[in-house]
Amino acid sequence: METVRLDREIFQTTAPSGVIVLSERVASVRSAAVGIWVRSASANEPRPKMGVSHLLEHMVFKGTERRTAQQIALALESRGGSLDAYTSRDTTAFQARVLDTDLPQALDVLTDLVRNPVLRAGDLELERNVVLEEINTVEDTPDDQVFDFSYQTLWPKHPYGYSILGTRDTVSALSTDDLKHLHAGAYFPANCVIAAAGNLTQEELLEELGKQGWLDGQRSTRQPATQSSVPALPAVRGAEARHAKDTAQTHIVFATDSVPYADRRKYALLVLANVFGGGMSSRLFQRIREELGLAYGIYAFTSFYRQVGVAGVYVGTQPKTAAQAEAAIREEYAKLAREGLRGAALAEAKQQTRGQLMLSLESPSARMYRLAGFPVHGEPYQSLDQVLATVSELTEDEVGAVAAEFFAPERQTVVSLGPENAS
Repeated sequence: METVRLDREIFQTTAPSGVIVLSERVASVRSAAVGIWVRSASANEPRPKMGVSHLLEHMVFKGTERRTAQQIALALESRGGSLDAYTSRDTTAFQARVLDTDLPQALDVLTDLVRNPVLRAGDLELERNVVLEEINTVEDTPDDQVFDFSYQTLWPKHPYGYSILGTRDTVSALSTDDLKHLHAGAYFPANCVIAAAGNLTQEELLEELGKQGWLDGQRSTRQPATQSSVPALPAVRGAEARHAKDTAQTHIVFATDSVPYADRRKYALLVLANVFGGGMSSRLFQRIREELGLAYGIYAFTSFYRQVGVAGVYVGTQPKTAAQAEAAIREEYAKLAREGLRGAALAEAKQQTRGQLMLSLESPSARMYRLAGFPVHGEPYQSLDQVLATVSELTEDEVGAVAAEFFAPERQTVVSLGPENAS
């Protein structure tokens, strides 16, 4: 096996099976966070199978060859730990947080879930209803639903625009054969990344994973489902879409495609998003909430995926003030695109971003997520010091170029959800 030391307490091993294993020792805690990332999710789905990755994530918890659903639920919770999973656009992830002494138990449970689910037809009918209720929950939460509409408008013909949960029609049509086909085609070692952080060592982690059968055997000849079958197209830019819904507020998302996770320009985007709408001191908060009193909730956001990124703004406002809020936000976009950040404003923004990056890594779980992100998104490892230096070294010209490209108001696709006859 090839093990490399990436940092003082960080190691990465690539096993003969193709699985990538990373760990960071945090000796000051009594816990461990460990997760398995399957590099296949909604961005890999054909439209008729929309939601199959998320449904499979649910179904593995219904039972394995060795455990019932209740035994899975009790295995770690009864010891004070937790077990969870999520489906994103790029990955399906399963993770546990436990006492350091329970790391072997956590790995046993996670491996059982990922490698040995039974996927029974009887369980599918029950879990299908659970997912349909989850879809209902989103539809009852307009500040979530508007983001689904935003992605659909940005990428109407690409899986990045599909709903991760799927639709009622696609979820209702999925079969156990669909789930088994996806499991066989994606849930194998060479398509997985395993990351852990806490009071553990790489040797301990590899020893336990070896017992679970992750490390041995020839690398699979199967191509890992790490790329969408459809290359990422430029998003639809400068469009507008209005969706009618009987709500107390009009929910609005400005968004555009940006850079992938592994692109260095993401740090300039993070700095700009902080200044634009990253907190109470941000321009949008001060203008839209404090000066104009048009909103309670307003913020800028960035998301970075394997092939693309998204940058944008969310605001919730009264239907009668939606047009005024949109106009004010466009003015702030235009100002930032035109002027960028200079002098003291840039220095303060870089310090804010550096502080957030450092504070975000205070828990073993956060460190685990950061480690997994590098191989999952195809980015070479960077130490925290390297990342902080990259932020510090951002120049006015670099930040200005990113602002001009991605914050231009005419580039933004605007999607709103709210009452139809708002004036």
